[in-house]
Amino acid sequence: MRVSFHWLKEFIDVPGAAADVAHRLTMIGLEVEAIEAVDDDWVFEVNVTPNRPDCLSIIGIVRELSAAYRIPYRLPDHDVMAETGELGFNADIIDPDLCHRYAGRVVRGLKIGPSPEWMRTRLEKCGIRAISNVVDVTNYVLLELGHPLHAFDLTTIRGSRMRIGTPKAVTGEKPRIKTIDGVEREMTADALLIWDSERPIAVAGIMGGLETEVSDSTTDVFIEAAHFEPISVRRTSKALGLKSESSYRFERGTDIKMLKKALDRAAYLMKEVAGGTIHGKIDIYPRGYKPSEIVVRYDKVNAILGTSLSREEITLCLGWLGLDISEHPDFVKVKPPTYRQDMKREIDVIEEVARIYGYERIKPELPKATIGMDGRSEGRRLREMKERIRQSLLRSGFTEAVNFSFMSPLDLDRLNITDERRNAVEIKNPLRAEDSLMRTTLIPALLNVMAHNVSHGNRDMRMFELSRVFFAQDAPLPDERERFALISYREKEKALYRDDTPDFFVIKGVVEAVLRDLKISGFSVRRSTEPFLHPGQSADIFIADEKIGFIGVLSPLVVDSLEVKANKPSIVVAEIDLNKVFPYAQQLVKYTAIPRYPSVDRDLAILLDASLEVAGIMEELSSYHTDLIEDVQVFDVYQGKGIAEGKKSIAFHIRYRSPERTLRDEEVDSLHSSLVSYILEKTGGELRQ
Repeated sequence: MRVSFHWLKEFIDVPGAAADVAHRLTMIGLEVEAIEAVDDDWVFEVNVTPNRPDCLSIIGIVRELSAAYRIPYRLPDHDVMAETGELGFNADIIDPDLCHRYAGRVVRGLKIGPSPEWMRTRLEKCGIRAISNVVDVTNYVLLELGHPLHAFDLTTIRGSRMRIGTPKAVTGEKPRIKTIDGVEREMTADALLIWDSERPIAVAGIMGGLETEVSDSTTDVFIEAAHFEPISVRRTSKALGLKSESSYRFERGTDIKMLKKALDRAAYLMKEVAGGTIHGKIDIYPRGYKPSEIVVRYDKVNAILGTSLSREEITLCLGWLGLDISEHPDFVKVKPPTYRQDMKREIDVIEEVARIYGYERIKPELPKATIGMDGRSEGRRLREMKERIRQSLLRSGFTEAVNFSFMSPLDLDRLNITDERRNAVEIKNPLRAEDSLMRTTLIPALLNVMAHNVSHGNRDMRMFELSRVFFAQDAPLPDERERFALISYREKEKALYRDDTPDFFVIKGVVEAVLRDLKISGFSVRRSTEPFLHPGQSADIFIADEKIGFIGVLSPLVVDSLEVKANKPSIVVAEIDLNKVFPYAQQLVKYTAIPRYPSVDRDLAILLDASLEVAGIMEELSSYHTDLIEDVQVFDVYQGKGIAEGKKSIAFHIRYRSPERTLRDEEVDSLHSSLVSYILEKTGGELRQ
């Protein structure tokens, strides 16, 4: 917006030169992008942000300078007295939700002609072309007070009543209007229009009609000042492809109280520059403005700004902004004026204190940063943990999937789920029946994505998802939990150099790699109880006797229900509860020196009952009462020829090492023999020769 420095000085006695004033405006948030010398004046190019429509005028800038310099300002002359009480004119607001206030004045006996030199010069400095004295007055008041006005030729208005409403509320038909730019436009059904007794004569807040514009023969005018709903003006302007100085301001919001001053100021100036007599006015104001009240805590102001401002300093800043304040011992109640609709919350008022107190006066301090992981917030640590999971899975060849947070009740039926995952949140207005529940597990969505890919010829895929699940509870909002799930799909095909390792063990290794990347130790697996997994190729994952998730091959019955047309597909799924994993994820990595002394390895093969789980035996071996067992690994599980029915052979690789010395063979043999006896006693097995 272009602003004349001399025009500003008419209403406020600012100290200093134009450059100093431009700098002060910039420091309080109204950036002056350029200063141009025009004759004996300076014109500022001010960048006004969209949330500050109150500054799109000379008086708006003056108010800011008054608060910044802490000096009073003056308003332009605008008080007028009607020279006759006879008006014979009224208005009806048909759509009060779109027009909140409508006012107007009649001025008769005007003589249309050129504007005075001082008015033309000021308009041209601000980028507006002078037209005629009456039209120029409306533009002049627009720049001066920031409120758009429109002047109608009174003799062209049919009837004695104006109507403000949309076509669907007035006639039910879409009329056509030729606007003052000479273009005939068809109006939309919800476009707010100004009507006389017979027809629409203006597009509200945007542009007047050609038939009622002020011309050289005009003698009587009706000056309109109104407050329109910004969204309505924006919608109509966009639909018609029509923009103006008025629509620019109405879209951002105007001052509902300023319109009366603007109306009187326009009538006052018209009488000064074009003669005539001022008649009475109409003012339809169905819903009076009720200011909101914002509580601003003194300690909160200082906590946000990093200052130690006193109560008096804070209230002084607010007072110079023209805010209605009520002081209390610990806080101040603020009622923003009608031109500051951007102030809605406590933080908005705190920002105003910072602006007026002066950003340059607030002592800069380096932000406090915590070295290491312990000082970080729980939310940030959770985000970092999820990113580590994502990177781990990407390294393992998985592709991330993103799905909607919905599922169908049939998804739970297909998976035979009967536990708490049935406690789903029902959606009141689902787009379709398949999306009627908020999901309690990520598996159904991944299965649907897999089925879609298979139907399009993808025969080998790995996908994962990091997202939330939702459980209904006795509270306004559902219980949200973080999860990650993955799915692996591969068809059984004979191929050279293909790895024949069962997919269950491959994906189990992927999940274990994820847990290791999170620096989690002490997790174990047990036979799974999930109803949709293959009973012999599945496992539940535990940490400290708490189930954190599951992994397994999809049950053949579930695979059949998917109707996937494939050659013996191997489908492995897994899901982990991140909320349960989070407390065990180590944030600090501890350094351990490379062992100085060599290890000694021994193998052990035992015959056991086939029903015994390997995980339980591993726990027994690892917990044997010695500090010399460094690692235990399973390298073979065998059932078949040479093994009695109902039995299985499990072979373990055990590594012994001392951190203090080199172990002797005799010492290791004795310890290993003792360990064999211990595990045979615990399991009831026998040593396999």
